[in-house]
Amino acid sequence: MKPARLFLLMYVCVTCCVLVNSFDPFTTTVFIGVGATLGRQIYHYLRESCNSNWIDFNAKGLKADLDSKLFGQHIATRIILKAVNGFMTNNNPKKPLVLSLHGWTGTGKNYITKLIAENIYAEGMKSNFVHVFTATLHFPHQSHYIQYKSQLQQWVKGNVTNCERSMFIFDEMDKMHPGLIDGIKPFLDYYEKLDGVSYRKAIFIFLSNAGGDSIAQTALDFWKAGQQREDIELKDLETLLSLSVFNNNKSGFYRTSLIDKNLVDFFVPLLPLEYKHVVQCIIAEMKAREMKVDEKVADQVAKDLIYFPKSERIFSIKGCKTIESKLDYYV
Repeated sequence: MKPARLFLLMYVCVTCCVLVNSFDPFTTTVFIGVGATLGRQIYHYLRESCNSNWIDFNAKGLKADLDSKLFGQHIATRIILKAVNGFMTNNNPKKPLVLSLHGWTGTGKNYITKLIAENIYAEGMKSNFVHVFTATLHFPHQSHYIQYKSQLQQWVKGNVTNCERSMFIFDEMDKMHPGLIDGIKPFLDYYEKLDGVSYRKAIFIFLSNAGGDSIAQTALDFWKAGQQREDIELKDLETLLSLSVFNNNKSGFYRTSLIDKNLVDFFVPLLPLEYKHVVQCIIAEMKAREMKVDEKVADQVAKDLIYFPKSERIFSIKGCKTIESKLDYYV
């Protein structure tokens, strides 16, 4: 609970105790009735609820975070900002927002979802309305495929019934059993309501390493051709990405109706990170720890990572994934 809300609760409790002892029986009864109403209001203020006190999109905050905290991802920054801003400011969307983020480990997929959540929900990723599913944790056994599919439908339906502004994050889509995600296809479609429930204001985000090699190869081709990284556009990757994921029989998106029926609004490519981006990540981590920025240490940590191709050492294989533990070693 945030300090301001805790202070308010303590203040009201103390005040009510003092005032109740000061009134006669009749006045006390009236006061208690009023207090009960006030108590309910305070309860909803202090306890996370599906209202504007707890869910309030901060467009400027999201832009500032993407610009200052996400490195080397000009395509993703532009798509995420426009997609989320357009969706959250539309009072009557025709379908849920569906984003699919793809790229190598450590390129920023999970970090982007964190920034989105922090700029929509007061509690960020800790919000009761943000739901994270990890393929290897929640759906580990192929033999339970039918059970998982039914459970997933019930989880989504139950949570959207509770709050229409729910966010669902599906991590490790490249490790999910093919066909399982089709169970939520009706919720992502253009239906006004399904069994009395509207899913149009929910957000679904898929995270996957699938397609990462295709993205990296395109980035490498641009580098070899002497073109700037910033010259890479969504059109250079989106079709290639969607087809490679759709035709990958080891991916959770294999032959999925979500792609076949064009229900994914944006395939967001995360480019492999270069040395300079890794250095930026390390410096950002130093600042987050309130350490004195040491560029020599940042350089040492960045050089200690593995890069691809081996001869040119252009792209970090693990992006910024391991910099926290690496930084611990050097400091």
